[in-house]
Amino acid sequence: MGDATSQERNRERAPGSGPHPLRDAEPALRGAPGRGADGGSDRPGPDDAYRERGQPRDVWPVAHALARAFDAHGDAQGVPREQQWTLQVLKLSEETGEAAQAVIGVQGTNPRKGHSHTWEDVHAEVADVVITGLVALARMRPDDAADFLRRQLVRKAARFPAAGRSGAEPSPAEGG
Repeated sequence: MGDATSQERNRERAPGSGPHPLRDAEPALRGAPGRGADGGSDRPGPDDAYRERGQPRDVWPVAHALARAFDAHGDAQGVPREQQWTLQVLKLSEETGEAAQAVIGVQGTNPRKGHSHTWEDVHAEVADVVITGLVALARMRPDDAADFLRRQLVRKAARFPAAGRSGAEPSPAEGG
């Protein structure tokens, strides 16, 4: 999630050279065995096998771990919470711009750079947009981000007949 220059800066960063939200969240990202699907029970959950391999099946535990790490970093810097949210939304815009830049690179429409990207690069940048959006939502709505997103998806999908609805608004039971 960043251009090549920022990625190079992150690689050059000396280990242990200060707080870093992603590095500090690493234990939470791997997940703890026996935490269960809900993250708090001792019963094994459907994500435990994935967590053991370091691959959570559900994206929300990872998004929430990143959100907590970024919140802790912002709090340590003395940045008010709403300003942290604002910066996270700006980060979403930055990632969207990187996806657009990758599409321009695939098309070769920048005469100075030519064909500088592949569709695989575009896919990765779009994934960065999605991840950044999930983290933004998890930061702003830590208690109900997944449910909020589901309700929004149902509401938006209901407007498209191809999604199986006639274009009517969803019922209250569906989150409308």
